[in-house]
Parts: sequence; C-alpha cells; structure tokens
Amino acid sequence: MNTVEVIKPGVLALLMDAGRKGQHGLGLTTGGPLDADAFFWANTLVRNTPNATAIEVSVGGMELRANAEVQIAVTGAQMPLFIDGNPRAIWQSHTVAAGSTIKLDFAKQGARAYLAVAGGFDVKPQFGSTATVVREGIGGLNGSALATGDALPVLAQRPTDDQMLPVNLWPTYPQHPVLRVIEGYQVAHFSAAQRALFYSHEYQLSQQCDRMGYRLRGPALQCDIGGIVSEGICLGAIQVPADGQPIVLLNDRQTIGGYPKIGSVFSADLALLGQLMPGATVSFAPISAEAAHAELLLAERRRLAATQQLERLS
Repeated sequence: MNTVEVIKPGVLALLMDAGRKGQHGLGLTTGGPLDADAFFWANTLVRNTPNATAIEVSVGGMELRANAEVQIAVTGAQMPLFIDGNPRAIWQSHTVAAGSTIKLDFAKQGARAYLAVAGGFDVKPQFGSTATVVREGIGGLNGSALATGDALPVLAQRPTDDQMLPVNLWPTYPQHPVLRVIEGYQVAHFSAAQRALFYSHEYQLSQQCDRMGYRLRGPALQCDIGGIVSEGICLGAIQVPADGQPIVLLNDRQTIGGYPKIGSVFSADLALLGQLMPGATVSFAPISAEAAHAELLLAERRRLAATQQLERLS
C-alpha cells in the first residue's frame, strides 16, 4: 500500500475532509476545513473529488516522506514548500518521487495550508466523515492530530500532469478583514447604540483562538438578556457572553449554547478569519440574508468558471 510517513507533524496537522454533516442530533460537530476554498483548490489541483481527505496544516513546521510516487498540491497560507530541500511553489501540483521528503515551513502570512495528494488519503470515515475533531476524539487517525511516525495510506491514482491555479484566481488574505454579519432574531436584544458600537470599532483576536472558536477583545457589548435556553449553533455564530467580548464560533464548535448572539459571520468570509493569527484585528459590517445568498451564488459561478479555466489550461 502506498503511504506518506509523518516525520514531523508541526504545530497542528489534521486529516480533514469537507466536514461531518447531519450528526448534530448525536452531539457531533461538523469539523471540516477552516478555509474551505483553499481545501477545495488543493483537491482540485490533484484532480480529486471535492470531499477527498487532505491535511490541514496550522502554522506549519510539518515534514513528510513519500514512500511511493505521489502527486501533491499545497494551497492556503504562505507556508514555504520544499521537496527534497528544494523550494517549490504552492497553488500548484507537484509529482514527488518515492523516498522524497516534503516540508512545509512556518507560515509567513496566513495561518492554515492544505496539502492534498492525488487519490486522497485512505482513511475510514466515522459517522460519515474523516474530519478530525480532537475535542471529540473522532475522525482522522484515532481522533487525534498527526504524530511522528504516522503512516498515511494513499489511494492509488494514475499519474497526471502537474497543473497550476492561475494567479488571478488565488484568494487574498487581508491582514485586517471586514467580516460581514447576518443578523439573527436575537439582535433585537442589542440596542441601536450597541449595534453601532459593534460595527464601528475593530476587535482583536485574543490568545484564546482555536478551531472551536475565536474569542475577541474590544468594546464590550451589552445585551438586555443575560442568557437564553440552549439552542443549536450555526457556523460563524457570534456569541456575546456576560463579559461582552464576542466569540465567533467555528467548525469545531459545540452543537448547542445558551449565550445570546448578535448574528453570524457570513460563511464566505470565514476563511479570512481562519487565516488570522492571535493579535490580528477584524471589523464587522452587516449584510442582508438576500445579499448573502446572491453573493454565494456568484461565488459558486466564479468557482465553476475557474475550474473550467483550469481544465482548459491542463
């Protein structure tokens, strides 16, 4: 069986597919890549299906050995890629000879990169997904982050030509993104003055940031209710606990919660947040549900056109 061996796992490396859907009733969260676009393009560049299992590399410092010839692609954060010590470009695929080493250095910009192999990593799904959620001990290899010595099976696939995503299609990761917010029904419990405060000030990412959620620091928000009956929580929900400091909930969030929510970050903007490190700053702006739906439709059309362009160039 073809395998890729983990020599150094780096800060945090997780096997990941597109996410565990439809399992909230069992208390299992979604998981999946924090930067869904980068994950998609990593798989696309090696001609995988969009849900193929890849590696999410947080911060960097990972080193692998290919025990058979494989084709790889790395996308996302600016993590310098080296194959046998030679620098290689990200946002394109590379054929790696058997016995070669693959190294991702520490990120120069952004926080998360995605490494896909042609055919995908051959990992048994749990509850319909291979996405690793360490808090729940599920997915990946034994529900854990990758560790030195792990052997990752690779599904066999016929060799194909290497290809590059055109530079004009690369996403940009601003240092200070403006995250669009779809307000929910609980926004009525925040006065007009409190909403103005939220939208007119920047917030800093605290050190308490992980795949479960990002705790922010900035002007404290006041709400006329101290809590609610626990209810389901969507991706990107912005909880406001008693101290008034917002928490943006991400892929590994709990499935229910009892803090009031001012709204939810628009899903298309969550990748921008997931590519930030603690200490970075963000601002917020409202967007209507109708405008968000239109934006998602346009984004899907752009992705389809980009995929077709890539196929024409290959």
